[in-house]
This record gives sequence, structure tokens and C-alpha cells, in this order.
Amino acid sequence: MNPAPSSLLLRLSIVLGLSAILLGAFGAHLLKGTLIAHQTVETWKTASFYHLTHAILLLFLIHQPNFRKSSFYLFFLGILLFSGSLYLLALNPLPWLGPITPLGGVLLMSGWLSLLWRRDPLRP
Repeated sequence: MNPAPSSLLLRLSIVLGLSAILLGAFGAHLLKGTLIAHQTVETWKTASFYHLTHAILLLFLIHQPNFRKSSFYLFFLGILLFSGSLYLLALNPLPWLGPITPLGGVLLMSGWLSLLWRRDPLRP
């Protein structure tokens, strides 16, 4: 039987999932006019997609035996930097945000690589 996931990691995963749905809906409805005017609808959709898929991945990961917390935090920070910077860029193209997006992408890729380095990512 798998040990129960950390309460903090479970709550962080849930908050990420909830915020992905909220921001996706917010962009599709309340911010639709702004995103269309800035021609950044696709940017917002990309942010929402990566945000939600990685939030779901985190919920899955924390229930795996012997999962690495380092993998969790790579994905967590990757979501914040990658999707977060895209959300902000979609609303206001601040020049200093541009370099943050690729850093977030590198963190997401590093999270995936950290899973690959395990002998068998889905077994203890």
C-alpha cells in the first residue's frame, strides 16, 4: 500500500489544479476581449494547457511510492515560471518576462528527466 502523500504537497497540487481551471475560464470569458485585442489568446491557452496537465501530473506523482520531492518541486516551479509568465505576457508584454518563460520550460523538462532517471518511475 502506498503511503499517504504529504498534506502540503497534496494541497499545492489541488491549488494548482483549481487555479488552472479558474484561469482558463477567466481567459475564455472575462479576459476574452483583452486577449483578442492583444492577439494573445493562444498564449493564454498554452499557459492553461501546461498549467493543468502538470497539475494533474503532480496529483498522480504524489501518490506513487518513493516519488522524489525534487521532481515535485521542479514541476511546481516550472508551472509557476512557465505558465505564470505566459499569463502575464498575454496581458501585458513586459520585456523582463520574456526570459522567464524558457526558464520555466527548462524546469518542466528537468522534472520529466528526473522521472526518467529513476530505475522504474512507477514502481518502488
